[in-house]
Amino acid sequence: MTERKPSIFDVIKSVLASFFGVQSDKNRKRDFQQGSPAQFIIVGLLLTILFIVGMIFIVKIILAAAT
Repeated sequence: MTERKPSIFDVIKSVLASFFGVQSDKNRKRDFQQGSPAQFIIVGLLLTILFIVGMIFIVKIILAAAT
């Protein structure tokens, strides 16, 4: 059976799993054998930026509500 390249959805799931430190061995092997490092780096950077922007937004809302 041939392994398929991970789809963009698979890449996003793998990056999110890495944020929490939970990744199945099967998916980790697939990522390292079939995946492109550039895909994981780009998705990781984008999700990190979204996380930071989201946290800033939440803090601003909380601080505005506290005043």
